[in-house]
Amino acid sequence: MKINFFKYQGTGNDFILLDNRKNEWSGLNRSMIAKLCDRRFGIGGDGLILLNAHPKYDFEMKNYNSDGGECSMCGNGARCLAQLAHDLQVPSRVKDHYHFLAIDGEHEASIHGNLIHLKMQNVDEINETPEGFVLNTGSPHLVCPATHLMTQDIVTQGRTLRNSPMFMPGGINVNFVQAYGKKIFVRTYERGVEDETLSCGTGIIAAAITAAQNQGPGVHEYEVHSRGGILQVRFEQSESDLQTQKWENIWLIGPAVLSFKGTALLTEE
Repeated sequence: MKINFFKYQGTGNDFILLDNRKNEWSGLNRSMIAKLCDRRFGIGGDGLILLNAHPKYDFEMKNYNSDGGECSMCGNGARCLAQLAHDLQVPSRVKDHYHFLAIDGEHEASIHGNLIHLKMQNVDEINETPEGFVLNTGSPHLVCPATHLMTQDIVTQGRTLRNSPMFMPGGINVNFVQAYGKKIFVRTYERGVEDETLSCGTGIIAAAITAAQNQGPGVHEYEVHSRGGILQVRFEQSESDLQTQKWENIWLIGPAVLSFKGTALLTEE
């Protein structure tokens, strides 16, 4: 089977993107997707994403982790997919603003120069646990304060926390965070990848929102650094939402870049 693909990355979080508007790739199974994402025997990527047609939206996003399993919302992947839609002139002409459907509902994305602005779903609550703060930003995240972030063994610690009975059966993504004012540094262990990724969009949002606790109502903006680059996060909290810890109008802002494109030969199993 020959598969025409695009490889995009958003701050080092890299994805295989397939134009599936004609349903050519809907039959890919878990083992096929895992093989394509394998960095030694395939194309390599943190995940695979299908650009699907949809009658009511500009497109639909369907995304998979590198282990081949369907995954929850991926912020960096969605920004990459919006850039692909722009590059392919989806739906039929060049646009700079998109409405699309993902696993967690409706989203919008706009392109401003080399930056993609992605609007995320609201966050309704933050829960504190002995391990850190838990919140869902489209994917479930645990945010853990760190003091020696760059030398910390986050793979070993992240794997342990990801598989903690407290977070099963689905597990959780684990973020280790150091904050310096409005600058935040994050390293993330991602479930489904089962390793550290250079960047995680939903994890970066989780880290920023956690840092904004007790900062009062209003618009909050943070510069978030990952090993793969810098993203901006902007969101709001109203006076009435202080007690419930609800956050609204959440935007993830950063670049998404085409690395290469080509044709892969996949042996069916």
